[in-house]
Amino acid sequence: MATIVQNIQEVHRRMARACATADRPVQSVTLLVVSKTQSADRVRAAFEAGERCFGENYVQEGIDKIAALADLREQIQWHLIGPLQSNKTRIVAESFDWVHTIDRLKIAQRLSEQRPPHLPPLQLCLQVNISGEASKSGLAVDEVPGIARAVAVLPRVELRGLMAIPEPATDPAAQRVPHRRLRELLTNLQRAGLDLDTLSMGMTNDLEAAIAEGASLVRVGTAIFGAR
Repeated sequence: MATIVQNIQEVHRRMARACATADRPVQSVTLLVVSKTQSADRVRAAFEAGERCFGENYVQEGIDKIAALADLREQIQWHLIGPLQSNKTRIVAESFDWVHTIDRLKIAQRLSEQRPPHLPPLQLCLQVNISGEASKSGLAVDEVPGIARAVAVLPRVELRGLMAIPEPATDPAAQRVPHRRLRELLTNLQRAGLDLDTLSMGMTNDLEAAIAEGASLVRVGTAIFGAR
């Protein structure tokens, strides 16, 4: 069985090949290691393999892991990539570096109010329901410009870009379609004057399609830690 280190190396090889195919510098895409349900020891192993960005889906599990790895806090960037309820915004504002799942202005406002002044601005992405699935969280495409403008002016947070979890597809061409839509949405926001630079899209099964369409952060867990 491959080790975490070997799996990380293989993911980076996949990312490098995808960047080469897309004629993009490999440094333009960051690997976000999805560490949900993984022990702190396994996160530490990924850290020791060179990774610095980790994504957690569940607030309390993330908080517990941040505490367990407190000796690495200055070196790890912690991203919340799962749903965030209003009653948990304070601890997230106090503990995480990024939140990818802003789907209501109220959540961004609470994070802004609750981000401690001594910490750097909390980095935010708007989650977009890019495939229009009834079961998925996220803003409808037509809601994004208004919410983006409102979030961009909030203090103590910084709107960085967009995040999506597209409907699964196996065909590479089909995989690219929703990623392209998200990229075009980001481009439109940039043209409207918003200073955004982040597309959080692509996972284990579609990271090549996401990189081809401009992903700057790919969220990979299964290819590193194995199936949950």
